[in-house]
Amino acid sequence: MAHIDNRIVEFSTDDIPEKDRVAYWREHYGHVMLRVDLEPARDTVFEACSRALAMPGLLVMEGSSSPATISRRGQYLSDGNDDIMLAINRAGSVLVESAGRERSLGEGEAVLLNGGEATTFRRMSLGKSFTLRVPRATLETTLVSVEDAVMRPMSGDLGALKLLADYAGWLLNSGGSLDQQLLKLSIRHVQDLLALAIGPTADFAETARTRGLRAARLKLAKSYIVAHSHRRDISIATLAATLNVTPRYVQRLFEADGTTFSDFLTSQRLARAHRLLCEPGLSQAAISTIAYDVGFGDLSYFNRRFRRQYGLTPREVRGDGVR
Repeated sequence: MAHIDNRIVEFSTDDIPEKDRVAYWREHYGHVMLRVDLEPARDTVFEACSRALAMPGLLVMEGSSSPATISRRGQYLSDGNDDIMLAINRAGSVLVESAGRERSLGEGEAVLLNGGEATTFRRMSLGKSFTLRVPRATLETTLVSVEDAVMRPMSGDLGALKLLADYAGWLLNSGGSLDQQLLKLSIRHVQDLLALAIGPTADFAETARTRGLRAARLKLAKSYIVAHSHRRDISIATLAATLNVTPRYVQRLFEADGTTFSDFLTSQRLARAHRLLCEPGLSQAAISTIAYDVGFGDLSYFNRRFRRQYGLTPREVRGDGVR
């Protein structure tokens, strides 16, 4: 199994003298990673920051910048890279020119770009963007026509686009800590969700909904539970609202995975409690305090479920006597 380098690459002009910022960005960021040029707006101090996760088959990047023009032309096009890019404008105003067409992007709107075409991405004001880049080959078997999708505006109200952005954002924030198997699966999910957001063929649509959309929602659901398992007010209703689906849909997601919302939540709380009980620095903490901190409100219920899960009581796991 090939190893995926899942290090997050960060860049900020805050650490660079003003006179060196543009040259540094062009050389170390634009030339190496993105293969694009940069021209800041006149009479402005160039400011930018970004976070990127580059993996085989997928680049995920979020960033912000002052007014500037980013272009892929001339020498940069000679590299032959024809990756497909989805640019989502999260704040500010943007004007995009490519393939003889021009599009303005409001907040939340997106556009698909072809890396093999001369393109100009002009940020008119201070703003933020989120970008995905995938090899063209990953989409050609799923889309009616990649060319028909290029430069076609995508509304921020599109449900598939929202889900794609949420999932890719989670991957960018969590990718550095994911194991290799989960990382590879997540890359495929993002590719499938991108195809759904753009517009897949009829044959691929059902496969992607089964393999990508539902799997992505389940992964988001589980990630939400892991991050909020300590909260006693977490519920199917709050999770459903986060995913913008119905509580019954959430139930079906977990049922299809062979479990339930409650069982998955409880297992996460128990796993966290087990980790805390094994930490030497918490050897003096009361069992009831640990149970409460991980989200349990009933100590007897916590003890029963813990013993059922691990075959030992919390005190036995910690190796202490009656406290």
